[in-house]
Amino acid sequence: MKIQILDFDGEGMKRVFENEKWMVGIKNWKPANDRMGIDMLERHNQTDELFVLLSGSCTLIYANENNGTLEIEAEKMQPMRVYNIPRSLWHNTVTTKDVRLILIEDSSTGMENSDVLNLSQEQIFQVRSLVQG
Repeated sequence: MKIQILDFDGEGMKRVFENEKWMVGIKNWKPANDRMGIDMLERHNQTDELFVLLSGSCTLIYANENNGTLEIEAEKMQPMRVYNIPRSLWHNTVTTKDVRLILIEDSSTGMENSDVLNLSQEQIFQVRSLVQG
């Protein structure tokens, strides 16, 4: 038996390790996560998701629904800290081209137990203003 060494340097996210309980992914920049490309939020209805910033810049965008209004907020990530996205919280990552993130979540997390919310033009402008360019 040997130690596995896993890596991913492509665009976007790849699950580099997965077993029956949890998975670890590496997330890099992609156009849809750029400040000028962000247009949606997602939520996982049954599981939390953890992010760790290794390098580059990432702002976590998150939103709560309150009386039919989406209240969007932002948290600029600091390297080597663990950020937990609780289940059912709308969220996305806004990243720079040099970003390297680790994400950890239950291996059952997928589109069958998640939702996607397309942002309005006004909400997109709000997200852009929350993320320093």
